[in-house]
Amino acid sequence: MRILIVGGKGTIGQAIVAKLAKKHELIIAGRTSGDVQVDLTNIESIETMFKKVGHVDAIINASGAAKFQTIEAMTPADNLVAVQSKLLGQINLALIGQHYLLRDGSITLTTGIMKDDPIPGGASAAMANGGVAAFVKSAAIDFTQGIRINCVSPNVLEESYEAYQESFKGFIPVPAEKVAMAYVKSVEGKQTGQEYQVY
Repeated sequence: MRILIVGGKGTIGQAIVAKLAKKHELIIAGRTSGDVQVDLTNIESIETMFKKVGHVDAIINASGAAKFQTIEAMTPADNLVAVQSKLLGQINLALIGQHYLLRDGSITLTTGIMKDDPIPGGASAAMANGGVAAFVKSAAIDFTQGIRINCVSPNVLEESYEAYQESFKGFIPVPAEKVAMAYVKSVEGKQTGQEYQVY
């Protein structure tokens, strides 16, 4: 398979690459690194990326930004970070990317545990995660040509727990390798409309 991985240089992205590299041809995309650059908040940037990359068998997104801020302090501008990046960025990647998918191709997006298990300051990220999960579930019944769409909802990672433990008190972190297997399941399996929770 020829697989495009957006965010392939991040902690989860690198774990996904490690799991898929031996069997597939991988194209790594990132804001400033990788084989091709893309800004998910910019539709033209997404379109330009796909024109450069061409047709692929699978699209994976392991990126997306959100501002962590308590509701009492949050402004509409703060919330817009998650809307433009983690929510619309991923949805636009799917909407544009579908036209570059080969038959029986797949799209895998990323949500997160905060949607189901809230943390202080995480409302904006949770909103974006919930929107992506709802989009995936509903979009799955519209696709023809065998195209599948799923998302992965990871817990806080072992690799980054030290930096985030104050926000995730009492959470049991998971290794990035375990999270990466959910992306493998989405790409190499046959399911669609699923949210794979790795908690």
